Amino acid sequence: MPALLEVRGLNAAYGSIRVLHGVDFSLEAGRITAILGANGAGKTSSLRALCQTLKTSGSIVFDGHQLVGRATEDVVRMGVAHVPDGRGTFTALSVEENLRLGAYVRADRAGLALDMEKAFSRFPILKQRCHQQAGTLSGGEQQMLAISRALMLRPKLLLLDEPSFGLAPLVVAEIFSIMRRINQEDGVSMLVVEQNASLALDLADHAYLLETGRVVLSGTSAEIQQDESVRRAYLGY
Repeated sequence: MPALLEVRGLNAAYGSIRVLHGVDFSLEAGRITAILGANGAGKTSSLRALCQTLKTSGSIVFDGHQLVGRATEDVVRMGVAHVPDGRGTFTALSVEENLRLGAYVRADRAGLALDMEKAFSRFPILKQRCHQQAGTLSGGEQQMLAISRALMLRPKLLLLDEPSFGLAPLVVAEIFSIMRRINQEDGVSMLVVEQNASLALDLADHAYLLETGRVVLSGTSAEIQQDESVRRAYLGY
């Protein structure tokens, strides 16, 4: 399959503090790729660099277009949707208003109602909470809303930052199952950042391990799961 995303020699910094050091990774169209690593490894910074919310250098080619130097809103219009850590919902707005905001760059307003119903069919609780203020939802419901809002863009690539963080195991299992369905049924490519390596490797086709802003290991999920150092440090066996 062709690469939808090719990252080469990516450097990123917060002011004078450099957090990514020549990172290389790629993602095939229609596949799920995971970025693993401990706190401070550069996982979240990698997603922010793709969205061009950090000072970056190097090369990020998405769907044949160079992203480095582009405005963040242009990256979104090209089909990159980001579900940040901490959900990122607009807490003062209703569930429905959040979903409509996710489609604000779309020109095909006729498809908006269809995609709204698709979101409600995947996460029925959101339909029940349609007019409820987003800030009053549970953590799991807010994560469902954040994912659904991102999908309202009809993205080619969905970036997910720690989608399991702070959620009950049953809720995590439901969300990850639906993420797999979204990938299989709609063909949405995904780049998932996760500290829970076991969850991420069960979901993803390919994975990269980051340590202090550098890729130290890459391979298929099956290969990464069999690596002894990964098993000891991240999988607990």
